[in-house]
Amino acid sequence: MRIGELADRVGINPKTVRYYEQIRLLPVPERLASGYREYRDDDVDRLAFIRSAQRLGLALSEIAEILSFRERGERPCDYVLGVLDRQVADLDRRIAEMVDLRRELIGLERRAAGNFTYGFRAP
Repeated sequence: MRIGELADRVGINPKTVRYYEQIRLLPVPERLASGYREYRDDDVDRLAFIRSAQRLGLALSEIAEILSFRERGERPCDYVLGVLDRQVADLDRRIAEMVDLRRELIGLERRAAGNFTYGFRAP
């Protein structure tokens, strides 16, 4: 399949596919006699994994490390568990920050509502 079809199947821009090749997240594909890149189903699976890992908050460098374990035939269990532990801790921190922000906004809203006079003055 060509780059446009690959990008469509995974839901990304063809420029992103080229960028992933450039930073070696995606292997450089074989080229047809016409010069077009020829992608395989393995490339679809790899890009789907990259997208899923990004949604979980993994950095491209972390994804590259996990993929390199896979390419060497090693199980990245300890590494992946460490990355996931850091992601869970980061989510917990962000959730706590959002709860605090929500509490502050509700307090501001209540104070503002108590001071609102609808622009009328008593006679």
